[in-house]
Amino acid sequence: MAQTQEGVYRRKNTRFWWITTTLPNGKRIRQSAGTENRKDAEALLAKIRLNAYQEFHFGVKPKRTWQEAVVRYLAIKSNLRSFRDVQRICRLLDPYLGNLTLDQINGDVIWTIIQGQLKKGNAPATINRYLALIRNLLKVARDEWQWIDCAPKIRLLPGEVERDRWLSREEACRLIAAAPEHLAALIRFALATGCRAREITELEWCRVDLKRSTAWLNRTKNDTPRGVPLNMDAVSVLEEQIGKHDRYCFTYRGRPILWDVTNTAWINATRKAGIKDFRFHDLRHTWASWHRQAGTTCDELKDLGGWKSRSMVDRYAKFATENMTLAASRIESERVKTL
Repeated sequence: MAQTQEGVYRRKNTRFWWITTTLPNGKRIRQSAGTENRKDAEALLAKIRLNAYQEFHFGVKPKRTWQEAVVRYLAIKSNLRSFRDVQRICRLLDPYLGNLTLDQINGDVIWTIIQGQLKKGNAPATINRYLALIRNLLKVARDEWQWIDCAPKIRLLPGEVERDRWLSREEACRLIAAAPEHLAALIRFALATGCRAREITELEWCRVDLKRSTAWLNRTKNDTPRGVPLNMDAVSVLEEQIGKHDRYCFTYRGRPILWDVTNTAWINATRKAGIKDFRFHDLRHTWASWHRQAGTTCDELKDLGGWKSRSMVDRYAKFATENMTLAASRIESERVKTL
């Protein structure tokens, strides 16, 4: 029979005490106290009643824990392509924040996280990913959920070195020659289009129009569908894949490529080609670098690569120096000019 009285009580087939009460807003609470000690259960009930009273009569927000926020944050981020990375970072932050409420996360706590990660030997770029997640979660909790009234100002660490790794044409040819057939096709398509690994492996024939030299990506890193113009190199790669699979453009032994392409085949190919410190995603950097060297403007490159902001493309500006040649020649010596 269901309990109707207010307070602490026992239920059959459980060793824990249960609590039940009606809050000032009319909401009924009935839950396990998670303890075998009656006094602890009574203390929990008193805390719930006090928080509800303060919230209802004085507008005091109930204290929300970091773990509560993480559960909700992961729920709204579950469709991200980088969801596993978000989960991993949340797990790594749990030893620092797992026992705290959101209002307890201040500058001192952030400093503790930074120092702890530096002692572990993590680079500023790695630590900045942790700080960025904390900053974003607290911002969402403040602005969208109204769980907190304010959030600490979190600055990312300086000294983060921007990765600048790309291949020359000769190195790219060596890598393609060293790769097995299915991987070589992925590499060639990446160098021709600048598409990311998952965008390539998930490309379907229904989203390709070879006559119009166009492909449409429905799932991208920033969740914005976009069209990809196909040059002759990209079209050639796709034409070689016709007939291998009814749905997917790129396959391995007749099956879709569902795994990370930076696997044993990739490692062996780079080693055989004599290329070090190179990831599959660096093919996108290579593609962008080649475009800037060929005279493609930053605005054109932004649209080709599907970047949302110009700042993401400005990193490649250094590869185009034609517009500065005239300026550099202004201080040439007279002797050089007459030669």
